[in-house]
Amino acid sequence: MHVGQAGTQMGNACWELYCLEHGIQPDGQMPSDKTHGGGDDSFNTFFSETGAGKHVPRAIFVDLEPTVIGINKHLELVKVIIS
Repeated sequence: MHVGQAGTQMGNACWELYCLEHGIQPDGQMPSDKTHGGGDDSFNTFFSETGAGKHVPRAIFVDLEPTVIGINKHLELVKVIIS
């Protein structure tokens, strides 16, 4: 749970790193060379898989001021989080 301006900004940075660490692309897709059952499924701790095969972060971003989240909407990661 990421709360407030600082929490939202730090959360965005953390989730970008989690995506890099687990090989998840900014659009939520996992490359075909990192298929399930290939050994390490630790990303399931941080991400849920949708029916369409997208991996979305298990996170909640809360801020009463919409501009902070709005500023970051151009990032693919935020589009995945909001979807």
